[in-house]
Amino acid sequence: MTIHAADAATAADAPKAAAGTIASPPPARRRRRHRTQGQWWIPWAFLMPALLLFLVFRYIPMVQAIQMSVENVRPYLGNEFVGAQNYQVILSDPAFRDATINTVILAVGQTVGCLLLGFLLALLLEGQTRKLSFIRSAAFLPVVVPMAVVAELWRIMYYPSADGFLNNIIGVVGLGPSEYINSPDSAMWSVMLMGIWRGGPYDMMIILAGLAGIDRGLYEAATVDGANRWQRIVHVTLPGLRPVFTILFILAAIRGFRVFTEVFLMTNGGPNGATEVVMTLLYKLGLEQGKLGVGSAGAVLLFLATLVLTLVVQLITRRKKDA
Repeated sequence: MTIHAADAATAADAPKAAAGTIASPPPARRRRRHRTQGQWWIPWAFLMPALLLFLVFRYIPMVQAIQMSVENVRPYLGNEFVGAQNYQVILSDPAFRDATINTVILAVGQTVGCLLLGFLLALLLEGQTRKLSFIRSAAFLPVVVPMAVVAELWRIMYYPSADGFLNNIIGVVGLGPSEYINSPDSAMWSVMLMGIWRGGPYDMMIILAGLAGIDRGLYEAATVDGANRWQRIVHVTLPGLRPVFTILFILAAIRGFRVFTEVFLMTNGGPNGATEVVMTLLYKLGLEQGKLGVGSAGAVLLFLATLVLTLVVQLITRRKKDA
C-alpha cells in the first residue's frame, strides 16, 4: 500500500513538474533573451548617422529659417526682431506674386504630364518578359541621371538656331525653328517638357507596382461581360490605381512647388522673368541680395502651402474611402 501511495503521489506531481518545465525556459535561453533585450540600442546606432544628417541639414535649418523670417538678419551685427514685417514685404512684392503663378503653372503642368506619361508607359511596359525589363530599365534612366547633366543635355537640344537638334526634327514636318528657352513665350513650356520627360518614368515604376496588385480576376470578369480594353482600363485599372495616383499626386505636387535646379541651370528665371519660380526668387533674395529675412519668410510660406496641399489631398482621399 505504501508503494502504491508513493507511485500515486509521483504520478500526481508529474504534470506539475512538466508544467513547471514548460513555463520556465532553460537558463541558456533566458540569458540569450536578456542579451537581446539589453542590445536595444543597436538599431539606433545604425540609424544615428542618418538621423544626425537629417538633424544638421534639415531640421535645424528649418527652425533657423522660421526664426530668421521674423528678424532683420544682419550678419556680424546681430539680428533685430521685426515681427511680421518680412511677410508683409514678400507678400506685397509683385515679383513674388509672378513667381508664385509661374510655380503653380509649372507644378500643375508637370504633375499632370508626369502622371499621364507614367500611366501610358506603365500600360505599354506591363509584363514579365526580359525584353520589357530591359526597356523599363532604359526608360527609367532619366530619373537616375543627375539633374545638372539632364539640364545641360536639354540646353543643347534647345539650341535656338535652325541647325539645332530639336529644330532639325520639327523642320522635317515643316515647322519653323523655335527659340525654346530663349523666348518668354516658350521658355516655361520648354522647362515643363524637360520635367515631364524626367519625372514620367518615376511615376511609371510606381504605377507598375500598383498594376501588379490589381486582381486579375476582375479583368477576366470584365472580359466575360463584354468589356473592351478601354472599358477595362476605365472601370478596373483606374479604380484599382486610385491610392497610387493619390501618392503620386502628392509627390509630384511637392516636387513641382519645390522646383529649383532645372530652372536655375537652364534659364535662371529668365528670359525677363518668364520662368522665375518661388525657389529661384528666394535664392536671389537671400543669397544674392542679402535679404535673408525676407527670403526665409518666403520659404516658410512655401512650406505652409505645400503642407496645406498635402493635408487637403489626404482629407479628400479619406472622405472618398469612408463614402
